[in-house]
This record gives sequence, structure tokens and C-alpha cells, in this order.
Amino acid sequence: MGAGGKRGHPLLRGGGARRERYTHGFSASQMDALTALCGALVPSLPPTGSRNPQEEDGGRGGGGGGNKVMEEFLLASAADPPVPDEVAELMARRCLPEALALVRAVLWLLGTRLGSLALCGASRCLSWRFPFVRRFAELPLEHREAALRRWSRQALLPPLRMFFLITKVFCLYVFYSWTDENSENPHCRAIGYSPPLADEEPAAEAERPEKRPLDDGVVETINETDASMPATLAEKGLTVTEDAARNVCRVECDVAIVGSGCGGGVAAAVLAGAGYKVVVIEKGNYFTARDYTAVEAPSMDQLYEAGGFVSTISGSALLLAGSTVGGGTAVNWSACIKTPDDVRGEWARDQGLPLFATDEYAAAMDKVFDRLGVTHGCTEEGLQNKVLRKGCEKLGYKVESVSRNSSEGHYCGSCGFGCRTGDKRGTDTTWLVDAVSRGAVILTGCKAEKLLLERSGGGDAGGRAKRCVGVAARSTNPAITRTLEVRARATISACGSLLTPVLLRGSGLSNRHIGKNLHLHPTALVWGYFPDTTPGLRGKMYEGGIITSLHKVEGRPGAPARAILETPAMGLAAAGTQFPWVSGRDMKERMLRYGRTVHLFSMVRDRGSGTVHGERRIAYHLDATDRENMRAGLRRALRVLAAAGAAEIGTHRSDGQRFVCRGATEAALEEFLDGVGVVRGPQSKAEAWSLCCTAHQMGSCRMGATAADGAVDARGESWEARRLYVCDGSVLPSAVGVNPMVTIQSVAYCLATGIAESLRRDHDQASEKSY
Repeated sequence: MGAGGKRGHPLLRGGGARRERYTHGFSASQMDALTALCGALVPSLPPTGSRNPQEEDGGRGGGGGGNKVMEEFLLASAADPPVPDEVAELMARRCLPEALALVRAVLWLLGTRLGSLALCGASRCLSWRFPFVRRFAELPLEHREAALRRWSRQALLPPLRMFFLITKVFCLYVFYSWTDENSENPHCRAIGYSPPLADEEPAAEAERPEKRPLDDGVVETINETDASMPATLAEKGLTVTEDAARNVCRVECDVAIVGSGCGGGVAAAVLAGAGYKVVVIEKGNYFTARDYTAVEAPSMDQLYEAGGFVSTISGSALLLAGSTVGGGTAVNWSACIKTPDDVRGEWARDQGLPLFATDEYAAAMDKVFDRLGVTHGCTEEGLQNKVLRKGCEKLGYKVESVSRNSSEGHYCGSCGFGCRTGDKRGTDTTWLVDAVSRGAVILTGCKAEKLLLERSGGGDAGGRAKRCVGVAARSTNPAITRTLEVRARATISACGSLLTPVLLRGSGLSNRHIGKNLHLHPTALVWGYFPDTTPGLRGKMYEGGIITSLHKVEGRPGAPARAILETPAMGLAAAGTQFPWVSGRDMKERMLRYGRTVHLFSMVRDRGSGTVHGERRIAYHLDATDRENMRAGLRRALRVLAAAGAAEIGTHRSDGQRFVCRGATEAALEEFLDGVGVVRGPQSKAEAWSLCCTAHQMGSCRMGATAADGAVDARGESWEARRLYVCDGSVLPSAVGVNPMVTIQSVAYCLATGIAESLRRDHDQASEKSY
């Protein structure tokens, strides 16, 4: 239950007591510049005479609390301590080295008079008073805001735009996610953000047993030491030996699996069920429904890869990937969609992978649906899905209901921070439970560092010159200094499309497809503001099931959909980082309308692809066709929002592109839509841009009929190393075009079944030779 009787694991609770010591290493002049930046991004605004956007639009989009609460929010500034130091601390921890170097360099320049003059311009920095040139921190608010706007759309100097993006994202994230010692954000009351269950215990909490579903098999290395680890592992039925000279703890098993998400969880259940001793290595920690808090910052920090701060190298796309027991299934949005028939046919026919056209694969999808308890209805939809459905129906567009791995009455809008009701069924409550019941062991807080490869003695029939005999891993707990060697007859990498290529490349494999062909299902957001007085649409955007309906934007006759429209989950801080920034006042007014600002996203099945160069080093750009399909989806989404009754609609383009719907003509709306997705080019020295987001990573170690076509074969086995398999989204031949959870689990089920048969054949052949 956590300290003080509060619900939730300590790692998932907030608590904003100021740190006794900051370790970010920013100098005093850099901090002065950063503080001035934070104060421009989120300024203190005089409450007297400032308009309340909710009242002006005919309804309070925010919460109660009266004028005092509103005044406190308007007066609050991100320049107030401890926000600037927290921003610097988070940057130092989460930025890539080159991004952090850029931030430090620009802040250093802004801490000088000449640097400020060069970056901000003479009209803003020159003064008639000695010393005649003002540093950035000495500029009045309006001049600092003007400089930020210029940087945000800078086309000729991309580093300045990158600097703006980094500081904007980190500053707004910290300001809107920071919590006090009671895990409360001081601005939530003014904004009206109060997610369901945030302050209450579920009715079933008292009835839940203290024992957790995976306790029989989980070893949480965060709670161990070098001295205790061997005995704890032995208690779980593992053979353990210690090599003090090498500072190694060695474990023997049949199958080692790296990762516990869609692929790893299913593979563990199948192989443990076949009678093999399975060890799952997971670098995240283990949480259950009773631990989840919906407190944004600690939840993101503990449940997502790099705390949710993974982006492409160019900064053009934000990538969300789960990093906890259950992986992405613990934090995804519940959508369960089978692999489309046309995609299965394409993979079987064009990629030479007959598995996808077989009854075996169809049966695997049915098994996945059954184990996840997938339901096909929804008792009540939340505001965002109601808007999507209403707008589509009014325009005569088809709306499809989305099946979910939860009950039909599941109304949890915070599943992106872990499902606090325990209703959503991820691998942590299904497949991994099956695996543990059959003797599997799950090591948490343990990161795989390198695959253990040996020469294969002449290779095999497939020309594989190496053989994988296990994996070396290290606990993230500094109290454990020993390397853990998990020796296995078969090793499976299931750490996802962003990290499986890193593990394979880092272990010496060189197939040219490792890390290539990365597909992301890129998405872009649009928004519509619905005052409380909008007929038939009650509630807040963060309430209810996250994805319960979708609309496909049709292509030409007989062609696949150009884009899919769905609804996102978006916490308060996430909204702040995603909204376009055009001024401090505009941003605060946007946030005051947060609860009634509905978001839709356009998702495309990308034909273009990217490359994983290393950990958190991802290159990706939309190709021309994908960009046009995205634009078609955005236009359709905006039209749907307008048809549903939005008072105002807009994109997340950096210039704050928006359109007031009330009283507007169809011709005016069409003119606005014509400008969606169109950017101003470098000739204007400014460019409007949008940040893409993605939570679906696929294809970076794809299956191929030959080593020239993919990183692994049709059985998921590496073309370079025997007994090394990949069972995660990285093996998909291309983008699947729909939410990929069911596809990844179905592929993993088939591959794991094949691995079990292969191990059995090896055992039988070895037995025959022994006679």
C-alpha cells in the first residue's frame, strides 16, 4: 500500500519536496538564462482583467476553486523555484549527450551580452543605457517571447529550433507534472484536472490478497544484494553457480527471454507450458493495479522507456515504449485488432512468409483473443470517443467499434499510467501468470547487456557460423555488482523494436537488416474545444475508455485506408508539451480549457521507414506518400470535430493554426482545411511544423525468406546465430496498419510453438545418439 497508508508503490508516487542538492551541472549564468526562458514559456500573468476562456466560451472547462485558485494559476510562473532546477535536472538525466551539449551551449550564449545579441537580435537587446546590450535574462517578457517564437519556426538555423523544442518540452512537462509532498499538482484545481480514482481507493482494494499474481516467480533485483541474489534465485528452482574471480553469478535454464511485453510474455507462457525452464529478464520493475497512482511524472518515469523522453535524432517524432513488467501491454490503450486480411496476404505473398496465410496463424489470433478476454462492446464511451462517433455519423462516415482486452464496462482513462482498476489484461496479468504457474522465473530491474555467442563448429544447414548460449545481464540496482550470466539452450530477444537491434548489434551480429526497416505508425494530433454547454457531450477528455471507436479514411476504390482516426490518452503535462506554443498567455488559456479539449489523431501505415542506430538513436522521416496520407487524415479529423459541435478547432502546428467554427461558412472551413499539413518553406526563413508521436514500433529485425531479405528467418531464428530468436514487434515484415498488440502476440505464439518443437527435436536426437 505504500508509506503513510497511501495507495501506490513509492516509485509511482510524486512528492515534490525540493532536492537538497542538484547535480545537473549548469552554471549560474546558464541557470539565469534557463530561468528567464522558463519564465517566458510559462509567465506570471496579472489576474485582473485577464479573460477566462472557459467563461467566455459559455462554460467552465476548468474545475472549481473560485477566483483565488484561478488567480494563483495565472500568477504562477515556471521561473519560480524549484521548476528551473528541476528542468535542468531532467534535461541532464534524459537528453542525449549532443542534445544536452546544444542546450548548454545556447544557454551559455544567452548568458552573455554578445551571444544574446546574436541570437535575439539588435531590436530586442540594444538599450540606450550602459552597457547598451542586454543579456537574455534582462529582456522584458515580450522580447523574450518574441525571441522564442522566432526560434520555434527557425528554418535556416535548425539547432535553434531544436533548442526551443527541448526547452519547451522539458519546461512545460515539469511545470504541469510537478507535485507537492501530497502528490498533488497545485494547478490541477484551476485547470479542472481530476482523473477518476485519483483520490479514492477501488472498492475491491480491501478484498485483494497481499500476494501478487507473479510473486511465485518474480525476483526483484532492486531488493537484492550480491550476497542475497544467489540464494533467492535458487529458491525459485534455478541452478546457480558463483564465479568470484570473474564477479559473475551464473544461472542455468532451458530458455532465456529478454523482455516481458507482447512477445516475451507470450513466448514465456508457451515455452514454460511445454515443460521448459524459462527465465525472463526485464529491466523495468514490477507493479500491479494496487501500485498505480495516475500521478503523471513518476508513472512516466517508471513505466516508459527513458521516462517517455525518446525521440528521433531530428526531434521530429516522439516515441513511447513501455518499460516495465508487461512492457507496452501494461500501459497501452487496450485496442485489440486482428491482423487485417490484406496485410496477411501481402506478407505471405510478397514477402515469401507463408505463415501469415495459414490456419495456424488464424488460430493463434483466436487464442490471443481468448487469453486476453477480449470484449467487443462498450457500455459507455468517454467524451473523446463520443465526439469521434458523433462527428462521423453526422457526416455519414463509417465508425467501427474497437475490441478491448477488458470488460465492456471498463471506463478507465488512465490506463496509459497502468490500469488502476485491474480490468485491463496485459501480459503481466495473463501470459506471464501462466508462465510463472509453470515454473518460469522473472528477473526485474535487470538489463541485458550482451548475448553470449560461440563459434558453431562449421555452422549448420542454414550457414549459421555462431551459436547463442545465453545472455549477460546486469541489475540496475547499484548494490549488485555481479554480472548475471543466464545460460540457456535457446535465447529469445523480445525487448522491442527500439532495443532488440541494439542488443543484437552490440553482441556482434552484422546482418544488414538489423536496425533497418523501422516502422512507427506515425500520428499527428488535432484538437477541438467543446464548451460545457455543448449539447449531448458531457464529461472530460481524460475520462472513459481510451480507444473504443475508430474511423478509416478511405483511399481510392479497392485500396487500403489512407489513415485511421482514433483518440489518445493525454495527461496534463503531456498536453502542455504537445500544444503549440505561441505565447505564454495563449498556452495558459489552452491549459485552462484542457478538460474539454478533445484530441483526435491521424495514424498512417507508413511505407517509408527509419533506422535504429543505437540506444535512443533513431532516424526517421515521413516519405511523401505517408505525409499526404497524414494530411488527408488530419483534414478528415478536423472536419469530424467541427461536425460534432466544436467551438474551435486546430492543429498542433508550431504557428498555432486554429479556426473558430461558430458562425463560419463551409467555404471558410474548406479554406482552413486547405492549409492543413502545408508548411512554409525556408525561403520565408520560417517554417511551421508539427511533432509526430508514435507508440507502435515495428520491423527493425524483420522476418525474411532469406538472409538478404531480413534479420531472422520465418521461424524467428537469427540468420547468423543458431538458437537465437526474436519474438517481438521487430520481426514484423512491415507496418501492420492497425494497433499491433494482437499481431505481435499472435506471431510470438507461433514462433514460440516452433521453438518448443525445435527444442524437443534436439532433445530426441540427443537421446538417440546416447544409445
